[in-house]
Amino acid sequence: MNIENEVFKRTNVNFKELEKYGFKKNKDNYVFEKQFLNNDFKAIITIDNKGIISGKVIDLQLGEEYTNIRTEMSGEFINKVRELYKSILEDIRKNCCETNYFISNQANRINKYIKEKYNNEPEFLWKKFPGYGVYRNEDNNKWYGIIMNLDLSKLDNGTGEVEIINVKLDENKIQELLKQKGFYKAYHMNKTDWVSIILNDTLKDEVIISLINDSYDLVNKPEEWIVPANPKYYDVINCFNDTDEIIWKQSSDVHSNDIIYLYVADPYSKIMYKCKAKEVNIPYEYKDKNVSMSHVMKIKLLKRLENKNYTFEYLNKLGIKAIRGPRKITKEVSEKLN
Repeated sequence: MNIENEVFKRTNVNFKELEKYGFKKNKDNYVFEKQFLNNDFKAIITIDNKGIISGKVIDLQLGEEYTNIRTEMSGEFINKVRELYKSILEDIRKNCCETNYFISNQANRINKYIKEKYNNEPEFLWKKFPGYGVYRNEDNNKWYGIIMNLDLSKLDNGTGEVEIINVKLDENKIQELLKQKGFYKAYHMNKTDWVSIILNDTLKDEVIISLINDSYDLVNKPEEWIVPANPKYYDVINCFNDTDEIIWKQSSDVHSNDIIYLYVADPYSKIMYKCKAKEVNIPYEYKDKNVSMSHVMKIKLLKRLENKNYTFEYLNKLGIKAIRGPRKITKEVSEKLN
């Protein structure tokens, strides 16, 4: 049982505070000693010049190290010694250390880069997994990375706690990366779209940062939708005569900057307008016998497509069998509409 690693996880030593606290400089190390439990025991804490912390408890009556606290042994006395020693370590952490979000130096360097590049702080969403930090694009709320700590056995045949970052990438790129050391099939995420990268300096920061940027760009890319419009209920044919911006019912997970193709139903039965979502999730209460709305989006006309042959028959050949509500379209369909 490594009590020191557990207590000082996600911290950096502030060397300026050590001597103020009571540590003594001894060559390349700082050493702190404190007696406890009626002076029957002494804690000796050593911090080297790299900030690595080690410690031991001496039984002063026997003049030897008391190792029971590092075993699975339990009992009132052993637990008391263990907890008192742990409280000494926690006080050192409180007064002489700075808290990090993550355990490994590489994970904290990656976090620093993301903060400086994208002005994003990690979001810790789960009480059960306090070390899982999510990064999301602030414009569309989509995740582009998540740092997690887990046992290496969940990725391969190794053991021991490690940190990884999951990033979203092109499927073909993921397949190439999985042939290389340091990359794994995505842990707890879609393995087609995501890949896990180990954060133990197996890979250089620059390699990981490049993939994070790719992930950010990928999720920042607008989604494209076909949204039905019924001219029986709304005069969509003349809606853009006086303005290039209108509000429209929002009943799907549309984000700002997403592309909206308005499919005008019978008697036209074709895509007639290409728009962009300028603002989404606008509260708007409306209800009649034909439609009910709680949120709307503001869409801007980009292009009129009345003269294009984007009929239902054409869309059907592209694999779209029905347009009863907003539906996301594939890259292949998008290329046919541009």
